[in-house]
Formats: sequence, C-alpha cells, structure tokens
Amino acid sequence: MDMTLESCRKFVEVLASDAPAPGGGGAAALVGAIGTALGNMVGSLTVGKKKYAEVEEEILALKAKCDKLQKELLDQVEADDIGFVPLAKAYGIPKDDPNRAEILEKATVTACAVPMHIMELCCQSLDCIAVFAAKGSRLAVSDAGCAAVCCKAAMQAASLNVFINTKSLKNRDVAEEMNRQANVMLNKYCGLADDIFEEVRDNFR
Repeated sequence: MDMTLESCRKFVEVLASDAPAPGGGGAAALVGAIGTALGNMVGSLTVGKKKYAEVEEEILALKAKCDKLQKELLDQVEADDIGFVPLAKAYGIPKDDPNRAEILEKATVTACAVPMHIMELCCQSLDCIAVFAAKGSRLAVSDAGCAAVCCKAAMQAASLNVFINTKSLKNRDVAEEMNRQANVMLNKYCGLADDIFEEVRDNFR
C-alpha cells in the first residue's frame, strides 16, 4: 500500500505501529518532500512580484526542479518499503541454508539503495533552498529556514538507514564506499543546511 495516498493521521498511526513499513527510510523521504515543498513555497511567493523581477527566471527554474524533487522524494516512501522486502525475507532463511549468506548480502546492498537516493535528493533540494533563502521573498524567508532544517533531518535519518546496513555487509570494500559517499553528503550538506538556518535566523535578530 502506498502510504502517501493515505491521510497524514493514518501515516503517523501506521508509522507508530509494529508494521514493518513505513519505517525510518519512508519517514525520511516524507520529511524530505515536505522540506522541498516548503522551499518551493518560497519560490511560489516570489514569482510575479515586481520586487523580485530580476531573479524570477532563476526562481521559476528552481521551482520546476523542486516540483520533480518533491514528487521523487514521495515516491521513495513506497520504494523504501519495496527495497526492504528482500532483506526481511533473507533474514527468514534458515541459518543452515548454504545460500543464505549470499542472498542476505545482496538484499542488504539493495536495502541501502533507496536511503542513499533519498540523501542525494535532499542534497539537490538544499542547493535549491539555499537560493530561495538568499533571493526569495523576505516575507517567507522563515519558511526557507524551515525547509533547510527538514531536508537536513531527512538526509541524516536516511544516512542511518545506510549505516545500519553497511555495518553487516561482508564485502567491506562495498560497505566502505557507500559509507564514504554518505559521509561526503553529510559533511557538505549538513553544513549548508546549518548555514541557511543561521542566515535566516539572523534576519530576526
């Protein structure tokens, strides 16, 4: 079941239950979509205003990009569920099955793919949000700050879903490469999100 088609209340109720999905990855994707949409809202409140005519073309381009990003992030809620299924099944294979280790290894790599993609999408969103915060409507600048905070949280949450799986991989070269990629994104974009937050907060001091 695609939980993004349910109400917010239903999503939260199922998230709090013992259902296997949505879990941390699905929640991260939803929060990332919300953060992206908040940034997009700043863009919507900027276009058409004479005061921001000089940046309208740039803002419109970013809005089109964010339209795609927020949709793709929502798609990752169900994708994360689907990506976890092979791993859940693999853990159920009897330990004396000679194929268990290989199946579990492949399923673990598969389970990392969606949270890694969520991180990548959040990075792209934060690049857009940085521009919305700097050039968008001053009346909505707080929303740009909120957007950055949400996308940072989503990225960090998704990274934990990567790290918990890479820890159990037998192929340490594959594991360390995924860890490296995740940490590069965290190091760069958590800093960007913090910079956006601080710059927005400075508007109110």
